[in-house]
Amino acid sequence: MAVEPSLVDKLPDVYDRMCPSRGVLEHVTSRWGVLVLISLNERGYRFSELRRRVSGVSEKMLAQTLQTLERDGFVLREAHPVIPPRVDYSLTPLGREAAGYVAALAQWVEHRMCAVSEAREEYDAR
Repeated sequence: MAVEPSLVDKLPDVYDRMCPSRGVLEHVTSRWGVLVLISLNERGYRFSELRRRVSGVSEKMLAQTLQTLERDGFVLREAHPVIPPRVDYSLTPLGREAAGYVAALAQWVEHRMCAVSEAREEYDAR
């Protein structure tokens, strides 16, 4: 059965600069997006715990990253009505799926860092 051209035009295509999937890809693969997803894949965190876990992220950048990932459906934010206020962050099922992919990539990078360093040295020596 042939697919009508009008339906094909609406399929997500990350190569199309106007496709919203490109923005989601950017959110998931940004430096902080990757580290937040991987961290939350370990367990749920409170904001301050997550900030300590993701070393180097500013409070503002972490808040923006969490909000973006929450909007995309990857992060669940649970505010508890207690004093002082307590907010917990965890992954949704969609977030766990995405975290699995970026965690595998991050793990590969860690395991292949020696090869990357050697390639850099070779490149710099030219």
